[in-house]
Amino acid sequence: MTTLLTETLARIRPIDPRWIERARARQLQLTKPAGSLGRLEDVANRMAAIQETLAPAADRAVIVLFAADHGVCAEGVNPYPQAVTAQMVANYLRGGAGINALARVAAVDLRVVDAGVAHDIPETAGLTQRAIARGTANFCQGPAMSPEQAVAALELGIEMSEAGAHLLGIGEMGIANTTSAAAITAALTGLDPTSVAGRGAGADDACMVRKRAALARALDLHGPHLRGPLEVLARLGGFEIGAMAGVCLGGAANRRAVVVDGFISTAAAALAVRLCPAAADYLIPAHRSTEPGHAPLLEIIGHRPLLDLEMRLGEGTGAALAIPVIRAAVAAFTGMATFQSADVSEAS
Repeated sequence: MTTLLTETLARIRPIDPRWIERARARQLQLTKPAGSLGRLEDVANRMAAIQETLAPAADRAVIVLFAADHGVCAEGVNPYPQAVTAQMVANYLRGGAGINALARVAAVDLRVVDAGVAHDIPETAGLTQRAIARGTANFCQGPAMSPEQAVAALELGIEMSEAGAHLLGIGEMGIANTTSAAAITAALTGLDPTSVAGRGAGADDACMVRKRAALARALDLHGPHLRGPLEVLARLGGFEIGAMAGVCLGGAANRRAVVVDGFISTAAAALAVRLCPAAADYLIPAHRSTEPGHAPLLEIIGHRPLLDLEMRLGEGTGAALAIPVIRAAVAAFTGMATFQSADVSEAS
């Protein structure tokens, strides 16, 4: 491992359970029945513990959207051509995509990063160009990337996690990246790769046959070499997946909550947790995806998602919807009066 990744991993420590207890004690003082705000209380308690204060903040939020392409696209696993990745990046920069609309509603900043798009993207205001390569290799024929490229992807995410924000969200764009996420899921969980493959961007039955066949070949090819999360990322992952895992690690090292979008983002988060289990304390899953591989990944990171809206768009859209919920949890925790300050009688 290189210095940045090694130093980041060394800085991550679990949240202090004493801060959770302090936050719970404050919840009992607020003018509401105990537990009446349900999971909002748990979210606020964890934000207090992450920031180590009873006055946590959540007003500044950034979603980092990483785009990259995948060599496995050549296997016909996706209904869209690979050129769509670059076209969608241009759409993000014009403000015309789903994530742009939802980020505006949520008052969340959006940062778009080219982590490895196959097609040229003109230099455009708002685009961070950090392509590690012009897409990964086809993992049905060999490793998706070299070990050095896998580390570079992680370190790209660590660097992007330095944004001055209380909340970091992760999102992605990359044609065929649900295939990569399904392969990672199978490798991390031991599940049959065909059982964790969903329709992604709308694959028809013929496309699903090709997708399942590609996953089976890839796991047969790489199975004996998948000895740890770095090997899983290098052999089966994508540059955007590695970068999102890096944001999870960087956020944890800097004591910032990371809001994880859907299936592909959670595959990245699961890799981060396997690299450093303590990173799980800083992750907040945004929503439950309709992709079948999402549930076992959520088990790895150990948290329930906040929302269940039957979404599967990616891009960080679920994170954009969850961030206002997190802000509401923090606002209730910090803004409500206590029984004593409001001169309200407590329950007997």
